[in-house]
Amino acid sequence: MAATPEPTESPRQERRRWRRTIAKGAGAALLLMFALSLHWMTRPSQVAGLILDRVGAALGLEITSSGASEYNLRGTPGLVVRGLVVRQPGAGTPLLTAGRVYLSVPWTTLRAVGSGGGAADLTVRRVELDAPRLDLAALQRWQDARPPGGEIRIPTLTDGLRIARGEVVGEGWSIDRLGVELPSLAPDAKLAARVGGRFVNGETTVPLDLQVALTRPSLDAGLGAAGIATVVTPEWRMPMRLRLSGRLHDGDDGFGLDDFRLGAEARHLGDGQELPFVYGLAGPLRYHDGRFAIAPLGAVLRGDGLIPDFNAHGRLSWQHLLALRLDGVIQQWPSAWPTLPPPVGQSDSPLPFVLDYRGAANLSGATALRLRRDATRFDARFHLPRILDWLDQLATGTPLPPLDGSLVTPRLEISGATLEGVEIEFDDGVDAP
Repeated sequence: MAATPEPTESPRQERRRWRRTIAKGAGAALLLMFALSLHWMTRPSQVAGLILDRVGAALGLEITSSGASEYNLRGTPGLVVRGLVVRQPGAGTPLLTAGRVYLSVPWTTLRAVGSGGGAADLTVRRVELDAPRLDLAALQRWQDARPPGGEIRIPTLTDGLRIARGEVVGEGWSIDRLGVELPSLAPDAKLAARVGGRFVNGETTVPLDLQVALTRPSLDAGLGAAGIATVVTPEWRMPMRLRLSGRLHDGDDGFGLDDFRLGAEARHLGDGQELPFVYGLAGPLRYHDGRFAIAPLGAVLRGDGLIPDFNAHGRLSWQHLLALRLDGVIQQWPSAWPTLPPPVGQSDSPLPFVLDYRGAANLSGATALRLRRDATRFDARFHLPRILDWLDQLATGTPLPPLDGSLVTPRLEISGATLEGVEIEFDDGVDAP
C-alpha cells in the first residue's frame, strides 16, 4: 500500500509560519537586549564612563572618575560621579578635579547623546560640584591647544548650578572656599549668580561676597558685580563695599575685562585708627601667564583727614610682587598732614606727584614719591606702614618723618628766620623700590 503524501503548505501558510518564527526570534532578541541593558544599567560606572567619554571627546579632554558612581531613572534621570579628574591628553597636571559631580539630565538630551547627536538639544536640569579644583595654568594650556575658532556650546540649565567648597589655583595665589549659586542658564539669556570665596596671597587674604550678572554667557558679554570684600593682613584690615563692570575679553594678550571700572567705599583699620575713603580704578584688565595687569590705569582717591584727594594715571601689575606707578595731582595739602612752613605752606597750588611702588601686595614694601608745589621739590622713599604710625603719633613723637629723601625750596620761613636756597636731606635707611 502506497504511503499517503504529507499535505503541502500553501504559500500563505508558509508566510505565516515564517512571520511567527521571525516574531519569536525578534522577541527573544529584544528580551536578550533588554536583559543585557538591565545588567549594563545596574552598573553605574559604565553609564558614567560612556557619558564622560562622550563629553571628553567633544572637548579634547581625558575625563575619568575613580569613585563610586550612581544614578537614578525615576522622573528626570540623575547621575552622580565621584573622584572626577579632567586633564588635557598627555598633561601631568589635571585641569579640573572634583570630589562629587551631580548631573540631572532630561530624557530628550540623553536620547540625543545616545544616538551620537545632541546638536539640537543641550538641556541639563541641574549641575552640582562639590570640592572642585580648577588649575588656571592647565586651563590656559588647553585653551591655547584648541583649534582656532573652536566653539564651546553653552548648555541650558533649567534648575541652575551650585558649586560648594571650590578652589581656583593661580601662580602664587588661589581662591578657596568658593561657592557659586546660579539659578538658571540659557545660551542667549542674561544670567545672575551669587559668588563667594576667599582670595589668598601669602599672609594676605580677601574674603568676598558678590552678586554677579552677565548680559549673556559668552566671551564678549558685559559683566557687572556688586558686594563686599575685606583685605586682611597681619597688620591691618580694609573692609570695602564695591561695584565693578566691564566687558569680557579673551585674546592673545590674555583673559580679562575691557572698559574695566571699579569703585569702592573703604575703611583702613589698624592700630585702633580708622581711615575712611573712596577710590576708583579704570582701564583694560588682563590676566596672562600668571600676571594681572591694568595698563593704562586711571585712578581716583577721595579721603578725609590723612587721606589725600588725587586724580592720576599710570599702570598696575601683580604677579609675585605688586608694581604700581601713578602720575597725578593732589588737589590740596591734607589737613591732618604736618603743617608746611611759609611760603610753601601758604600756597594753594596743586601738588603734582609721581609715585612708584614695587613690593608685597599689602603695601609694606618701599615706595618712591616725587612731589612738587610751585618751585619746591620733595623726593622721598618710605614704607607706608611706618609713615602711618608716625602720623598717628605725631603729637607726641618726633617731627621728622621716617623716610629717605630730600627737600629743595628757594625760601623757607622758620621761627621768624628766613632761609634761602634750602636743601634738606632725610636719611632713615629706606631701600629704593
